[in-house]
Amino acid sequence: MRTSPVWNPQQYGKYADERGRPFAELIGRIRAAEPSTVIDLGCGPGNLTATLLDRWPAANVHGVDSSAEMIEAAQPLASDRLTFEVGDLREWTAPSASIDVIVTNATLQWIPEQLELLPGFVRALKPGGWLAIQIPGNGNAPSHAILRELAGTEPYAPYAAGTSLRADVPGPAEYVEALSAKGCSVDAWETTYSHILQGDNAVLEWVKGTGARPVLQSLPDDLRARFEAEYGARLAEAYPQQSFGTVLPFRRIFAVAQKES
Repeated sequence: MRTSPVWNPQQYGKYADERGRPFAELIGRIRAAEPSTVIDLGCGPGNLTATLLDRWPAANVHGVDSSAEMIEAAQPLASDRLTFEVGDLREWTAPSASIDVIVTNATLQWIPEQLELLPGFVRALKPGGWLAIQIPGNGNAPSHAILRELAGTEPYAPYAAGTSLRADVPGPAEYVEALSAKGCSVDAWETTYSHILQGDNAVLEWVKGTGARPVLQSLPDDLRARFEAEYGARLAEAYPQQSFGTVLPFRRIFAVAQKES
């Protein structure tokens, strides 16, 4: 099993409003009326998971994340209706037909075999239950292309070359096919956001909380700062800062499926 990177909730929390927009759009497409059990797989620091309490006031909400650091950050939000635990999505199971809503937001892109997990998620839903998925689809963006290229050069390659590689993610049509085969009705789409980020070298600060983290973590201390400086300089050229901020185009892929009743 792959070793998961150690996530930093504070770094991830930068630009929280921009990161939260796809989650709000995803949740808005779920038409569950009064669910009693809602699961957030890949809940991160729990700030978005907590919004599900207002979305469904009668529900108990449970967040699962593989990062102990993220769950520690989430625990202050816990209550009698909101709980959290450390867990690997690839090993997560639930009693069949026991859950009303499963949400997984910006998580499955880290799992190459993600389509193989979908049947288990559907089995865990009650008849008429909902599964909602959102993943980044920006693997070919300059932020990622530069990261892969630089990680593959000396002196970084011996440490970082493999850590920058990510499996291709499914598109909307692949989600439709996979979930329809399990008897679900599916709504799938994609959106490219144009985030306007504030601050110096804002795209570097964004990716340090997500896609670049495994690479930076793989490097020894004496190379990490050098890599970050080179990477940051190239990102500043690819995403120039303007008077109003820095524009970061970001493609997202969504799928919302309802299990047959």
